[in-house]
Amino acid sequence: MTTIKKGSRGDAVATLQRKLNLIADGIFGAITDEAVRDFQKSHGLAVDGIVGPKTWAALGIGSLPNTRRIDKIILHCSATPEGKDFTVEQIRRWHLARGFSDIGYHIVIYRDGSIHKGRPIEQVGAHTTGQNAHSIGICLIGGCAADGKTPKDTRTEAQRAALIKLVAELKASYPSASVHGHNEFAAKACPSFNVQKEPELCGR
Repeated sequence: MTTIKKGSRGDAVATLQRKLNLIADGIFGAITDEAVRDFQKSHGLAVDGIVGPKTWAALGIGSLPNTRRIDKIILHCSATPEGKDFTVEQIRRWHLARGFSDIGYHIVIYRDGSIHKGRPIEQVGAHTTGQNAHSIGICLIGGCAADGKTPKDTRTEAQRAALIKLVAELKASYPSASVHGHNEFAAKACPSFNVQKEPELCGR
């Protein structure tokens, strides 16, 4: 198999992405690079992001699990004005326009508390730089005041209840997973509230 790295394109990249449970778009971008480095680190390989003979061999021995190891649940907001509804399909279009291969979040919670699937949980998301390989991304519609710019905790009671129930269910499936806000990993207001101050979510 040919040696590939960030910037490569083609069938070899798609094969790699399938092995890593990524969306197989054949483009070796930042998400693929992150997943490769994580795989290399966990398999005692040189962590250089270059998929050469040793990394291909490690990928080919069948040691990669069919499901991802999840150690974080990361909460986001859609950064949209309070009181306005948006859908998974709208967010997907926004993300596709930014060059993503699909919506970056795995789950979206609407203002009415209904829970909607985004990217399959089995696939690496595109929601938190440096944390995507082993996390689940949840997005709450809202997060901004009426001006669409000022960060604000706009969660409805239905969203709060749905989020608490969803996080509890996910933690039952992934007991080692900790819960975080996007703002813990980036200089952003998202999700517009402090997750660590909510014991119903973080368990503290």
